[in-house]
Amino acid sequence: MNLLRTRIHHLVDQLADEDLPSTWAAVYNLHCDCYMLKAIEQAKRSQQPWDILTQEEAIRQLMYFGSET
Repeated sequence: MNLLRTRIHHLVDQLADEDLPSTWAAVYNLHCDCYMLKAIEQAKRSQQPWDILTQEEAIRQLMYFGSET
């Protein structure tokens, strides 16, 4: 882990200041993508056949959750 941390710091030090915001945006998007993929995989593993909603049921649920606020 220390080796990776050192390498990342070295890469960041090589970036120009004006490139930092766009680089951070790209890294953040990748982080979010990985987070969502892990959540999707976990949901697929725990999903049961009776967990699936029809389109009408899903719309009713969305309308119900939207009216609570």
